[in-house]
Amino acid sequence: MKLLESSRFEALNRALSINVGDSKIVGRIESYSCKMAGNDKQFYKKFNSGEGTTPRDLQALSPPQSGFGVSPGHSQYSRSVSGDEESPLCDTISRKTLFYLIATLNSAFQPDYDFSDAKSHEFSKEPSVVWVMNAIDSNLSTTAGEQYRTLRPHLWAALEDEIVLTECDIYSYNPDLTSDPFSEDGSLWSFNYFFYNKKLKRIVFFSCRAINPFHAMDSGIGSDFTVDEEEEDEFF
Repeated sequence: MKLLESSRFEALNRALSINVGDSKIVGRIESYSCKMAGNDKQFYKKFNSGEGTTPRDLQALSPPQSGFGVSPGHSQYSRSVSGDEESPLCDTISRKTLFYLIATLNSAFQPDYDFSDAKSHEFSKEPSVVWVMNAIDSNLSTTAGEQYRTLRPHLWAALEDEIVLTECDIYSYNPDLTSDPFSEDGSLWSFNYFFYNKKLKRIVFFSCRAINPFHAMDSGIGSDFTVDEEEEDEFF
């Protein structure tokens, strides 16, 4: 996955480092081309090396964590194989798209983390753009208040221009605590969304967390997240 440079996203990332009360927000938005780069080709070959495995094979996803349900266009229940009971119908993802999500995580967090063994059940498909916007706005507005409300229109305008939100399938990464790079002590909440535009062959990755700044100072986590006031005023 090739990182696509974006001055707008770089400015947003600086603005998404927000100190407020007893918490600190650290956000990052990056755009990636789905063109394989570096070790991607070798990983892709290994990823699909299982006997009888093809890139079109479908894998089961977990339900969205921001609420329960399935994506629009799917019925909410399906008959079990036995036909005598009903069970929730889960979303699915092709192995090729799953590869793109995992490769994006590897590119975003290398060399500190390796997600090559991530499974499809650690990901979810979100029901709609509005659903995701509301979830993101809720987290950031609750924690950052007016600072985020001022930033919000610039953030969503930049995402729209880069990825065309209404044309995207949106996925989230919801790992167990042992796999989550944001699960260290002091983390209050986090989210990891992938906006995948198949037509553009591009993924925008939006990762954000809120941490306890006092723990961050003790552990050294917060040392990279200082922001000048001039950078905070860049959009305002």
